Amino acid sequence: MTRAFFDIAFTEDVKALQARMGSRDAYDLGDLAPADEPALGAHEIAFIGARDSFYLGTVGQSGWPYVQHRGGPAGFLKALDARTIGFADFAGNRQYVSAGNLAGDDRVSLFLMDYPNQSRLKILGRARVVDEEREPELLARLDNPRYRARVERGVVIRVAGFDWNCPKYITPRYTEDEVARRIREAMAGHAGRALRREDSRAQPIGKGELPLAVTGVRQLTPRIRAYELRAEDWGDLPPAPAGSHLAVPVRLGDGSVAVRQYSLSTDPGRRDAYEIAVLRVDEGRGGSRAIHETWEVGTRLRVAPPANHFPLHADSRPAVLIAGGIGITPIKAMAQALRRRGVSLEVHHAGRTPLELAYRDRLAAELAGDYFTYFSRVPGKRRIDAEEVLRRASGDALIYVCGPDGLIEAVRAGARRLGIAPGRVRHESFD
Repeated sequence: MTRAFFDIAFTEDVKALQARMGSRDAYDLGDLAPADEPALGAHEIAFIGARDSFYLGTVGQSGWPYVQHRGGPAGFLKALDARTIGFADFAGNRQYVSAGNLAGDDRVSLFLMDYPNQSRLKILGRARVVDEEREPELLARLDNPRYRARVERGVVIRVAGFDWNCPKYITPRYTEDEVARRIREAMAGHAGRALRREDSRAQPIGKGELPLAVTGVRQLTPRIRAYELRAEDWGDLPPAPAGSHLAVPVRLGDGSVAVRQYSLSTDPGRRDAYEIAVLRVDEGRGGSRAIHETWEVGTRLRVAPPANHFPLHADSRPAVLIAGGIGITPIKAMAQALRRRGVSLEVHHAGRTPLELAYRDRLAAELAGDYFTYFSRVPGKRRIDAEEVLRRASGDALIYVCGPDGLIEAVRAGARRLGIAPGRVRHESFD
């Protein structure tokens, strides 16, 4: 949420109701950007350019709000720069309610929806109408010559504030083209998997000494899958203490075999199975995408026994476990090992939205009041403050952090400022 959006939307009446309902403290001004003119970032500009419709709210002379749907080809709503958006207004039913309202009050509110991905962007701004006679070049920038609809005017909006809204309760919906594309992708994927299935089951991937097979696949989040791996003879597996990882072989799209490292998320008390959780990254090196597309129940692997470069302490000192996104995988195993030993612990799990936190429900149930979540893209929810987490920790606690380099550096910097000995901070990066 931009500071400007806060200042416009959170009137005294709104603040009073927030206070009565208990949500006022969540909107602390300290968490908001400085009171500068708001600027759209690359993420907002790309989101705007991908939309094929939006909802426009205006205010009439009667004081009543009026909401109208605006549609066109994807990209018809354009970001002209970081503070200005605009669109060509096509001929419609000729009521001219929105256009008439703008003649008397330039304030507008836009709702931009991405139904398949359950996200929405709210924009507040001040609009002006552009006509061909006075500003032909600007109107030409707003037009789409490949779209067969008559342009009556253009509308240019100076952004006054914007906010990403909570994804909760957005029902996924798909256009005809999106449905057709997904069907084509599913059919192509099914055909490719069918061709690979016999080969993957007949010939194991990799040359390690430990024979494993995929015996279960679970979708943890929209982009994270958990893979259960068991010995081919269903016997006991080598021990894998908390913090261990497997170097797994992956057959890439070009037929070559690469090795990728994945932390084991399995409860270390188990000997019958290993589990890894794989975040699909389409723009990465291809390993996670290949696993998602080719691994299925029956896929055979040959791997080296688990290794551990992120070991858990063996004594009774308390632990503070901090995870960013998919970094929860070793942290989950550590928490389960510590809980079994009766060691005091806290788990702090940060991500963009609740939908993206793997194992969230399980950890909340197993750890009760010792599991804390933080979200960077949910209005009203707190972001993780690494230094504050460390400040509240016991004076002899060991700190474990796994996640992106930015989170690890924030924890290490916070520890330095608080005078925590470097040996008490242990980390593993997945960048």
